[in-house]
Amino acid sequence: MRLDDLDLRELLDYRPEGGLIHFAGRRVVLLDVVALGLLRRELVDRLGIGGARGILTRMGYAHGWRIAEESRALPWDEPDAWRRAGGRFHRLQGLVGFEPIAPSGPDAPFAEALWHDSYEAEQHLRQLGRADEPVCWSLTGFASGYLSRAFDAPIFCVETRCAARGDAACRMVGRRREDWGEAIEAHLPYYEEDCLEEALRATTEALRRTERELGARRRVLARGLPEEDPSGCIAFSPKMRDALALARRAAKVDVTVLVRGETGVGKERLAQLVHEESPRAAGPFVAVNCGAIPASLLESELFGHAKGSFTGATQDRIGLFEAAQGGTLFLDEIGELAPETQVRLLRVLQEREVRRVGETAPRPIDVRVVAATHRDLRADIRAGRFREDLYYRLAVMEIEVAPLRERREDVLPLARLFLERASARTRPGEPALGLTPGAADRLLAHGWPGNVRELENAMERAAVVAEGERVDQADLPASVRAAAPAEDDAALTLAEAQRRHVERVLEAHGGHRAKTAAALGIGEATLYRMLARWRG
Repeated sequence: MRLDDLDLRELLDYRPEGGLIHFAGRRVVLLDVVALGLLRRELVDRLGIGGARGILTRMGYAHGWRIAEESRALPWDEPDAWRRAGGRFHRLQGLVGFEPIAPSGPDAPFAEALWHDSYEAEQHLRQLGRADEPVCWSLTGFASGYLSRAFDAPIFCVETRCAARGDAACRMVGRRREDWGEAIEAHLPYYEEDCLEEALRATTEALRRTERELGARRRVLARGLPEEDPSGCIAFSPKMRDALALARRAAKVDVTVLVRGETGVGKERLAQLVHEESPRAAGPFVAVNCGAIPASLLESELFGHAKGSFTGATQDRIGLFEAAQGGTLFLDEIGELAPETQVRLLRVLQEREVRRVGETAPRPIDVRVVAATHRDLRADIRAGRFREDLYYRLAVMEIEVAPLRERREDVLPLARLFLERASARTRPGEPALGLTPGAADRLLAHGWPGNVRELENAMERAAVVAEGERVDQADLPASVRAAAPAEDDAALTLAEAQRRHVERVLEAHGGHRAKTAAALGIGEATLYRMLARWRG
């Protein structure tokens, strides 16, 4: 048997009615790649990138070693042919397309190849989104294990390019241990069992943080505040509840969604909710701020580009539409798109296909688009700044997120939630911070031009500077401290000031007396007596 004669029909042995399947004499099983992708995501979520990479690398190494051991017994025409067959076995098993690169020059690596259609890169993109580093961990492990067994020497393979981070194809380089020098040191821990220790330490710390956050939430509930919405959003106000309900309805239907609202109100979180509660939840959620990327680069970022299509395009690169395949692409600040980019985006949405910059052949896509803007797009249409046909294509479902100043019922619950989280980070092991009545007054009186984002930053600051067990007015940012109460309390008697404060807190909690009493730190009976006295 020659290398070129390797044929899956001869290597694969199975019963047509099902049961045992053998490959080259070894029992194998068929596994769905999406199931493997979900396993990868679970490993990353539980053990972190390092722990997941270590497990999958060693699994691949053992797989490659076993294939090399068993393939040695096949009837080869040349005694050493089996040593060079690892890439072909990779391809025959459906793991990756293998294209060897012929060695050239005195410093040529021991082995080098391009990998096409890597199942690992595909599933990493689908389950976890675009990666910053190469992610074909089991494939490099397989190549290392196969070569090490075949040549009876430690040979390590490293992925230098990867489709999961936007490269046109994956590229593998293999060298003997001694030829790598110090360059291999960063990769060796993933071949050793000890690499799990750091992952387990990180997991333990993550669990402790989670326990602290859960404890903080229990304390919130113990004070009579309702739990967050399951989406993680605070929605006490009718306007926010309506927005969440509409987002959930939109999630069930695979249409484009336009989220409108001021900066900082939580548009991206709402877009994530649409993704998480949709049939595309298992796919990637890819976000891009259209206003943060120069117009000259945005088309390449969205649609990808071909090598040589412009100065600096040294290789093919997939765009964000392709990276979001099977999932959701969130286009924030859609109103900032240049007119020519609006035309291309409209065509992509209409045709469900994307054409990379510098290419003529379109590529089909399966992506849901959720867009967001703080601009009045209808006014932009009238002014000729935004295409009307693109607007109607994006706004099949339109959701408006009200500013925080119109959701007063959410201010104090949000502030307390942010304080609980900030306390868990800045004061581990200590009781969570609360709010004094004066601080609560200022929070309710402030206009919050930066919306929820500004409130979260204010609570982060307060958690750092507060010296007691409660955040007081002096611990708030100057802009919040300067907020005038609804009425000038300086001229009021102590009793009248107390009454007006209680009534404001009661209004902020929608008239719910148990929640108001808990927020004020008094008993319900005390609150009832106060209200009865004031209201006759």
